[in-house]
Amino acid sequence: MLIPGWHPLIVHFPFALTLAATAAFCSARVVRNESLAATLATVGTWNLCAGAVAALFALGSGIAALIGLHAGAAAHRAISLHAKLALLTSMMLVLLAVWRGAGSAQSARPSGLFLGLLLAASMLLAATGYRGDVNVYHYGVGVAARAEPFGCSGSRNRSTDQPPPRSPINATASTRRLCCTASAAC
Repeated sequence: MLIPGWHPLIVHFPFALTLAATAAFCSARVVRNESLAATLATVGTWNLCAGAVAALFALGSGIAALIGLHAGAAAHRAISLHAKLALLTSMMLVLLAVWRGAGSAQSARPSGLFLGLLLAASMLLAATGYRGDVNVYHYGVGVAARAEPFGCSGSRNRSTDQPPPRSPINATASTRRLCCTASAAC
């Protein structure tokens, strides 16, 4: 149970490093000073390579977090979409890091094609993060052992067919709406 707790910590590194690399590469492309452009390109290359490695760690910790996770059908579909986006984003970041890290000089200004692909990878990374946010805050994945919000009176534990434990907090309309979305109890 130690591994699932690491995923929320690790996922912030690829996001921050990739966005820093994107900003550095875009700046290196438009700045007129050659020395400053070379420095920005080098910073972008290192951030992109570190972001790609961090994305692989985030992908691995996310897969490890899925082991033993019990979720309803709707949450399972949302997790599946998040995992597919994470895999695509990680592959794209690794390929861009290899292109930049091994294929061209660190200090060279990035090409327009490279920047376009990096911007697309950054948007995919943002979409992946958004889907992870939906998994946690909408479906309760990773928050409760059964990935269902507290106070869901109509949902049952599929393994024991027992109702979930009562929450000390009264179920509000938004909690009931989440319960209906997370399970087929409505």
